[in-house]
Amino acid sequence: MRRKRLLESKWLVMGRPSTFTEELALSICERIAEGQSLRSICRLLDMPAQSTVFKWLTENVKFSEQYAHARVAQAELMADELLDIADDGSNDWMDRYDKEGNVSGRVVDQEAINRSRLRVDTRKWIASKLLPKKYGDKIDHEHSGNVNLTVLTGVPPNG
Repeated sequence: MRRKRLLESKWLVMGRPSTFTEELALSICERIAEGQSLRSICRLLDMPAQSTVFKWLTENVKFSEQYAHARVAQAELMADELLDIADDGSNDWMDRYDKEGNVSGRVVDQEAINRSRLRVDTRKWIASKLLPKKYGDKIDHEHSGNVNLTVLTGVPPNG
């Protein structure tokens, strides 16, 4: 239930927006194109709930098209990020300290490397699902054997 509050002699409805506006739609699509998830966007108090956005997608063709374009841009952004993540080795090593707290050497940080691998794999998977023709696995179908076709003319055989 929405709460109302009196502010400067006007009643304001408190809560998440649920009425579709071009401004909200544009803001949602821009954030998605910049790489944010719909879930994180909808956690913001000035944004509608996810269920509201899904409802808008079924009711508003223009918003649905904008949203689809934003998802394509998001997939392209993720594909661009792959190289940056893969090339960034800045956290692959960490300092090792002795009992006195002095740096005694460097060791491989497997946790950072595994996190980078997960980030790359996640982006590859999402890009392959959002843009399967461009980033999906290529599947070749081969057929061997014979194909027999029988033409039915309505005339009985041998006669």
